[in-house]
Amino acid sequence: MINTGTQMDLEVKGVAATSRSQIQPFFGRKKPLQQRWTSESWTNQNSCPPVVPRLDLGSLVDSDDEDQNIIPENLPAPTDKYKLKYQQCKTEIKEGYKQYSQRNAENTKSNVTHKQSPRNKIDEKCVQDEEANTDDLTTLDRKALLQQGYADNPWNKQQRARKLDAEIVAAEKKKQIVAEQVMTDHLSRAVISDPEQNLAIEQKESDHILPDSKMTPLRFRKRTLHETKIRTHSTLTENVLSHKLQFDGRIVSRNGRDACRELIGFFFTHDQSLTIYEYRQFGKNRTNVLPFIQKSIYSHQCGRRKGKQYRLGDFYVGATLTFLSSDHLSLPESIKENTLLKLRITNIDQIALDSLKTASMEQEDDIIIQETNDRLVFKAIQDVLKEKLHKRGVRILTGLGKYFQQLDKEGNGLLDKADFKQALKVFHLEVSEKDFESAWLILNDNGNGKVDYGEFKRGIIGEMNEYRKSYVRKAFMKLDFNKSGSVPIINIRKCYCAKKHSQVISGHSTEEEIKSSFLETLKVACSKSDEVSYGEFEDYYEGLSIGIVDDEDFVNILRTPWGI
Repeated sequence: MINTGTQMDLEVKGVAATSRSQIQPFFGRKKPLQQRWTSESWTNQNSCPPVVPRLDLGSLVDSDDEDQNIIPENLPAPTDKYKLKYQQCKTEIKEGYKQYSQRNAENTKSNVTHKQSPRNKIDEKCVQDEEANTDDLTTLDRKALLQQGYADNPWNKQQRARKLDAEIVAAEKKKQIVAEQVMTDHLSRAVISDPEQNLAIEQKESDHILPDSKMTPLRFRKRTLHETKIRTHSTLTENVLSHKLQFDGRIVSRNGRDACRELIGFFFTHDQSLTIYEYRQFGKNRTNVLPFIQKSIYSHQCGRRKGKQYRLGDFYVGATLTFLSSDHLSLPESIKENTLLKLRITNIDQIALDSLKTASMEQEDDIIIQETNDRLVFKAIQDVLKEKLHKRGVRILTGLGKYFQQLDKEGNGLLDKADFKQALKVFHLEVSEKDFESAWLILNDNGNGKVDYGEFKRGIIGEMNEYRKSYVRKAFMKLDFNKSGSVPIINIRKCYCAKKHSQVISGHSTEEEIKSSFLETLKVACSKSDEVSYGEFEDYYEGLSIGIVDDEDFVNILRTPWGI
């Protein structure tokens, strides 16, 4: 039995409570709600959960929809004028829709063609002026040539001028810091402070003069250098050390950590000695300057001048200085693995060089003639191969690098004559037997039958100048956050920006297409799929540099995507 209170709770809008069997399904919002159960009443009647009535969605009709189809009665018949306007409007709508459909179809067709044609248009641009050799270019060659699109949009002149000024100021500050450290390390202590104070102190000690009570005690007086009794063997003065030639250098290595070291050297004319310091910067303000090659007199370790002492004429941009790694125990282990340490001069103080040159400077005329002949031999070979590498430099040079690494089973970077001949044959770089033998005699100066494949590639194919190579190192140093010598591909993808590529600006390609083309050609050069070493990065831009005549165009290719 349902008590009276419960029955009143179950009543909704005057409808009495009914049993479960009398529940009617819900047929729309306009029908009255039959009943509403409460938790209290259900608990009193049944311990099972309530059964929700099935909802008939077909019977749910919005009131607005119901009124929408209602047509008023007793409407007047349309007049002829109204019918004429109706027909005209109908005709205009049909004609407009027809024209719109045609335009839409044309746009769709052009869009499809536009999406399929960018690569073809780019390929046509890449192979212009070389129609006869179009069939020889591979897809990788064409994708690599896309990087030349950055040369079409030169760096903003004002922004470039500001950046260049900042770089010059930073370089001068760095050189000044290193020069001051060199003077501090090698200057005689006698010229730093007044030598007479030594005599005064020694005289007082010998005369056993009692200290004056009015004189300030020694511990409160300013202690100069000679009061510390520091002994030094150096007798060099500032005037003697001022006759020096300052130059910048880099290590010739495929190891990224070593190749990106910032080295500054000094050649002193008074005794024909030299020293090299390494400049390190930690963050924005913290720097460190340490000797890399101790000050001493050194000689050439290879080449036509082997065994001859370094002279002023040996220092110029592009010159190579060689040292025995075993003579310098403080060198990093990665450098001491090689017998020779090779340093390339990248920049030099030309004003100081001109002022230090004298008419009496002796030169070995016979050696100069021999070196000139050697350069002519290499230039003849390079001129023959240059035309073949003009559009294919990236693929061939990166392929040669990987091929040499595969042949180098011992991992010392040395290969024999047969290996080099085979490599030239595999990559279709035909060199006459006479030219090859002439080059081999020059490269194999020690006569052991093996040559470093980096030296072989630089001699046979050539290399970019130091101005271009400096920007390659800047780009790699920006990518190599941890200074490990290799860069993960994911970091390269993050840092590479294709917004200012000419094909992207014109709308012929998207940023992702340009970026994907670059990464695809770069990955082919890599021995590991997930990272790029400095040597592989350098080989890529070495090959790209062959087809670019102007230095500034090449610099723009590096500045624009990497933001350096």
